[in-house]
Amino acid sequence: MSKLQGKVAVITGGASGIGAATAKLFSEHGAKLVLVDLQEDLGTSFAQELPDAIFVKADVTNEEQVANVFEKAKEAYGQVDIVFNNAGIGKVTPTHEVSYDEWRKTVAVDLDGVFLVAREAIRSFQQTGGGVIVNTASMYGWVGSPGSAAYNAAKGGVVNFTRSIGLEYAEHNIRVNALCPGFIDTPIIPEESKDILKQMTPMKRLGKSEEMAKAVLFLASDDSSFMTGASLVVDGGYTAQ
Repeated sequence: MSKLQGKVAVITGGASGIGAATAKLFSEHGAKLVLVDLQEDLGTSFAQELPDAIFVKADVTNEEQVANVFEKAKEAYGQVDIVFNNAGIGKVTPTHEVSYDEWRKTVAVDLDGVFLVAREAIRSFQQTGGGVIVNTASMYGWVGSPGSAAYNAAKGGVVNFTRSIGLEYAEHNIRVNALCPGFIDTPIIPEESKDILKQMTPMKRLGKSEEMAKAVLFLASDDSSFMTGASLVVDGGYTAQ
């Protein structure tokens, strides 16, 4: 059964990792796709592999570029129905060694970018009668970890931002939920860290991008039609400890 037949979905961070896996699954369920990323060659070639997709290069921290994504989506497909707000960055550094520029860059992409994309999505949905936003937060939006203060602060902000706008637009047929992944086997995790992260996870393995994509599909489709302002934690049991 195609759960997204005829829907138009914008996916930021759509060229690799969880974004790319979600794009593939959305496509299998009938969605038309607008893939957004800074990796232009990778994003363009990936979009060409999918049956109904375009690629738009954009920096999610740039207001004009974010607005252009939605303009391109409307030019190609008429409107936007779903936004997977997934672009993000992060690395582990002792807090006393983090420069202010590094702090600002992380918060800019992981929190400010989520706001800018969500704001543009809401403006678009208000013109078309509603839509769905799925924000990528993290299990570290719920618990702390040494050496990731900027990332954790930003992801905690995404969790509460999701609650706030989920409530604000609940009566306007706009649903907003967050995905909170655990340790996922994507390019953001260095190879030398994987064995340690597996041992830190109760299920003793890393999550797969395809598993996250299934959770995003649930949040983006009518399967979650009575959910808004919520965060879905998919972490192999990490935050249950």
